[in-house]
Amino acid sequence: MSSMEGKGRVVKLTGCVKNYDWGRAGKESRVARLYACNSGDTVDLEKPYAEFWMGTHDSGPSYVVEGAAGVSENGLGNSGGRERNKLTLKEWIENNPIVLGEKVVSKWGTNLPFLFKVLSVAKALSIQAHPDKDLASRLHSELPDVYKDDNHKPEMALALTEFEALCGFISLEELKLIVQTVPEIVELVGTARAEQVLELNEDGGKEEGKLVLKSAFTELMSASKDAVAEVIAKLISRLHVKNQARELTEKEQVVLRLEKQYPADVGVLAAFLLNYVKLNPCEALYLGANEPHAYIYGDCVECMATSDNVVRAGLTPKHRDVKTLCSMLTYRQGFPEILQGTAVNPHVMRYIPPFDEFEVDHCILPEQSTAEFPAIPGPSIFMVLEGEGTVTTSSNKIICEGDVFFEAANTSITVSTSAGLQLYRTGVNSRVFDE
Repeated sequence: MSSMEGKGRVVKLTGCVKNYDWGRAGKESRVARLYACNSGDTVDLEKPYAEFWMGTHDSGPSYVVEGAAGVSENGLGNSGGRERNKLTLKEWIENNPIVLGEKVVSKWGTNLPFLFKVLSVAKALSIQAHPDKDLASRLHSELPDVYKDDNHKPEMALALTEFEALCGFISLEELKLIVQTVPEIVELVGTARAEQVLELNEDGGKEEGKLVLKSAFTELMSASKDAVAEVIAKLISRLHVKNQARELTEKEQVVLRLEKQYPADVGVLAAFLLNYVKLNPCEALYLGANEPHAYIYGDCVECMATSDNVVRAGLTPKHRDVKTLCSMLTYRQGFPEILQGTAVNPHVMRYIPPFDEFEVDHCILPEQSTAEFPAIPGPSIFMVLEGEGTVTTSSNKIICEGDVFFEAANTSITVSTSAGLQLYRTGVNSRVFDE
């Protein structure tokens, strides 16, 4: 590894914004406000701001703007500075791999293993899943314009606001109830498959259940557009009639919302088969490879392995790959685990998913308080969500909303505030260093 002679242990970054149409518009978007503070760019009030990326992925690279060896420290924390330097975080790490730490380099090479994001979701994202490494490699080889890299993409969403999502398949008991109470789904999957579902029992073996669910889900997602449009029209009409007699269930209400956003889309029907999850602020949801999901509404911090691979099949105007999605899913059933976080110290909660690439710390500092982040053998990215304070390493630097900085391996920092501060840190999963 090359040496930096101790320089650039903490460097300031500018992130990348994504204006996908499902994002919240203008200053209503947390993403827009963070990006404006981070980059100095002006928020377009008419434009949706969906995702703020912090990391090394080629589809949305971060730039080193201050504090690194070879980069001037003259306040280049704006878009102008970014253009002048043209030094991406990825390039800087490749030139200085020591910042990742030896164990991270031996496991992942000189690529930062995690990608950090903030999402502001105004309407549902696509029903999707992320491929495992073998499938990602094949898809990237076959369709590199659609599948941008050859890596897997396990991920975790940590709610900033109340956050709604569809995640994983409902239990067998719930599936039977759907078959009995949603005739529109039976119309598309066929009576024979519906009967197979009803004949399943908990003692009949998980593999048989998975095969039946896979058959029914594939038939549903593969139905013709005309057939889907026809049954959704029936469904919406029936739900409006039902709403006169009783209050609709949460899932039925979600389905009506989805239909307004994506009329005649098969994803509206697929929602019945997926768990509806509502996260409270500071709760987290993690998603492994080949698990179906769709974020519906709210703001979250998101972390994942460094990848942008998404296989979509509903609730989207983008490329759909129904065959691949239906063949890749695990068809595991049951409600997902919700992480509440584990206290690291009085001001920091840590969220640890079952993936090596990342974990997330949430730090809330009240007035006149301090938190220490001890040196660890891997890199970290910090993002200030709100407030103002000071970060101390070999010197003191003022930090405030929208600031993003990279911390090299084996670097300790102290964060303090007089008025209050909230920030997030992501880094390699701690268990990697315990192995």
